[in-house]
Amino acid sequence: MKKCKVFVMFIVLVITAAVFFGGCGGSDRPTRITMLVLGNRPTNDRTAVAIRAINERLIPELNVEFAIRHIEWTDWQTRYQLALASGDSSFDLVITATDWLFAWEIVRRGGFYPLTPEMLQQNAPRTWAEVVPAHWDLCTQDGYIWFIPEDQFTQFTNHGFYWRLDWAREGGLEQITTFEELETYFDIVKANQPQAFPWDVDGAAIGSVPLTGYITGKTNLQAYIGIATGNSAIFFYDVDDPYTVVSPFMEGQELIDAVRMFERWNTKGFWREDVLNYRGLTRDLMYAGLSGADQHHTMTYYSIVRPEMDQQQPGSEVQFFYFGMENNNVNRDLLTHGAMAVNAASRNPELALQVYDYLRNDQEIYMLLNYGIEGVDYYINAEGNLGRPEGWDASRMALATNFWGGRMDKFEPFNELWYAGAHDLIAHLNSFAREYPLEKFAFDNTRVSAEVAAVGDVCASHLGLMAFGKIRGTPEEAVANFRRDLQAAGYERIKDEIQRQLDIFRAEN
Repeated sequence: MKKCKVFVMFIVLVITAAVFFGGCGGSDRPTRITMLVLGNRPTNDRTAVAIRAINERLIPELNVEFAIRHIEWTDWQTRYQLALASGDSSFDLVITATDWLFAWEIVRRGGFYPLTPEMLQQNAPRTWAEVVPAHWDLCTQDGYIWFIPEDQFTQFTNHGFYWRLDWAREGGLEQITTFEELETYFDIVKANQPQAFPWDVDGAAIGSVPLTGYITGKTNLQAYIGIATGNSAIFFYDVDDPYTVVSPFMEGQELIDAVRMFERWNTKGFWREDVLNYRGLTRDLMYAGLSGADQHHTMTYYSIVRPEMDQQQPGSEVQFFYFGMENNNVNRDLLTHGAMAVNAASRNPELALQVYDYLRNDQEIYMLLNYGIEGVDYYINAEGNLGRPEGWDASRMALATNFWGGRMDKFEPFNELWYAGAHDLIAHLNSFAREYPLEKFAFDNTRVSAEVAAVGDVCASHLGLMAFGKIRGTPEEAVANFRRDLQAAGYERIKDEIQRQLDIFRAEN
């Protein structure tokens, strides 16, 4: 009898333990796979609804619960880099790029998981088959594939200013193709639209973009991609000689001319007095008729800003003055301007790739991720174009999934709300835009990392002030002080190291 009681107690303990441990992370619970994206968090429920619908497929098919984490635009570059340098294992997939997100630097710091062809073939077979070998090679270094290119999506992301033709015509201006004509437009807005700033802008977020844009239109120079000091690209190449390093930030008259212009704009009051500290939603202010301009790239123009302004400011006829318009100095996008990587700290890299394979290649999930619920967030019309329900407003109803690392032309419907001139604009840019000549070149800053950090600090302390005319002394003095500080921080050592690596790259390729 005593033996029987002991045996029964033993069975009870075994069952209790099984229930207890089975309930702690058992195999039936879906694994969460989180994608890190750039952009502000959703302000409505449409993103959450779309993700729930995606999980209705992923949970039964992969036993995965998909989620998105946002790096918001406030101090986005610093926060993005820190997330990948901190060993944070709370996300798995991560949007990246070799130009604006400096993916190769992250690779050198150990932020991405090293992928192999076998790993991709087993866990992302559709993606592996879609990407051609030459494009995989662009993402390969030291025998590993470090990210997946967004190589089958057509876009132009060359930057410039959006401006209102209706307001320009009030002063007799019909076109803007130069920075000088842009200044004339701002003068017109200042004189005729007292409720609006000519350009209401978050100067800290924009940084040195006006300086680089000015230099692009006045020279035959383009910035090297993926070579950054802090958040700024100050090393350039002549389009006729991509293997020789130059810097208009250190040499020449153009930077002085730009600072002189922007100091004048500051004096005229084209932006807020506290422009470098202002954090308002300046594009929304343009939509409300409180700003005469906005700055971003081609695709944002025809897909977002022009259609939204046509709706909210009828008759505004917003135009696009892109940098390099005056001298046709425009590059096409890299195939790795958008890419997807796996976080080095991910606990489930294989499962992350499986999820990515669905997001990129399953049309139903692709449409949910990028456009939401058919019949609620969008519809497809008789011509096969994507439309929005009556009353739909992007500022209140759009998704915030920001999947900029795997879009596919074959799944992308033309949006009937987009600017009707989009195809003509793309064809125009394609008629003269150049390919970036050094797409596979990946600068290794290991030997000059201290100098890169020091030059980055110099850029952070000078460039924003110069770009928005908040300088002390004359433009000549401001630029001279900047160049003096660059030299002291190790500019020449960085330039020499870039040149050394370019010479090797040229000999090998």
